[in-house]
Amino acid sequence: MASSKRLVALLREVKQLAREYYELTEKPLGVTGEIAEYEVARILKVNLSSARQSGYDAVREVDGESELLQIKGRRLTPTSKASQRVGSINLEKEWDVVILVLLDEHFEPTEIYEAGRKAVTAALAKPGSKARNERGSLAVSQFKAIGSRIWSS
Repeated sequence: MASSKRLVALLREVKQLAREYYELTEKPLGVTGEIAEYEVARILKVNLSSARQSGYDAVREVDGESELLQIKGRRLTPTSKASQRVGSINLEKEWDVVILVLLDEHFEPTEIYEAGRKAVTAALAKPGSKARNERGSLAVSQFKAIGSRIWSS
């Protein structure tokens, strides 16, 4: 990873800018995914993939085997709606596990969940929700139900 001290300092600045931007515009700046990827690399000690890698964002070694991780981030504030959704998950892309990083209002990680491809595929295939079936999007609560919490602050 790039110079660790500089990257930590830069992400601290990005988090501050994202908070200020939201306060001024009531719109997200669009950096949640990058922050989530960095936090997964830092906390779980995984290797991030190169930019624009199709399907997965990081690789984790487990018992001598490589697991391809798709990383999703969601910022939850005290005023967030209960129906927050995880970003689109494309079943046609190459990945083994989806990692969900929950960030607080300051963009600091509070919890990390993971769900394997089989569980995610089954959840997305359940009938009844256009967002889930057509866009590959699960509610945060659904993801938590099918996944496992692997880290908390």
